[in-house]
Amino acid sequence: MAHDEMSRRENRQLADASATMGPWRTAAGVGAVVGATALGVEAISGDWSLAMLAGPAGWALFFLFLVGTVGGQLRRDTTDRRLRRWADAHPWQSALPAAGGLLVLNTLAQYFLGDSGLFGSFFISLLPAGLLLVIAGVVGSVKQARGKG
Repeated sequence: MAHDEMSRRENRQLADASATMGPWRTAAGVGAVVGATALGVEAISGDWSLAMLAGPAGWALFFLFLVGTVGGQLRRDTTDRRLRRWADAHPWQSALPAAGGLLVLNTLAQYFLGDSGLFGSFFISLLPAGLLLVIAGVVGSVKQARGKG
């Protein structure tokens, strides 16, 4: 079935399924190390409050989704070859669930842990989510272009 013959719902389901192919245990470890390091830097600064957790939480979430998404795009040992082919053919669409997840979770972390309101937290979270989308989309596009040659 070609991409044009699929409904929006089917494309969205494939994008969500392709997001599960990443090395999420490794990504969780990387996110935890980055978050702990950022928290250590915050603790050294001496400004002790609940708001000092917002930045490290954002860094941890960003690297969790970055390693999970890009690792999933570069991974070759997947069991579902059809899903892998779809993700390889649609690198930007397959990166959308991770970017959306980062946007939502980072917004919540910034809202509950930081000093920003809901809209401020949302706008703070747009940059890392957009950056994740660009990095994952470019990596997938380059992989797709190299695979054709």
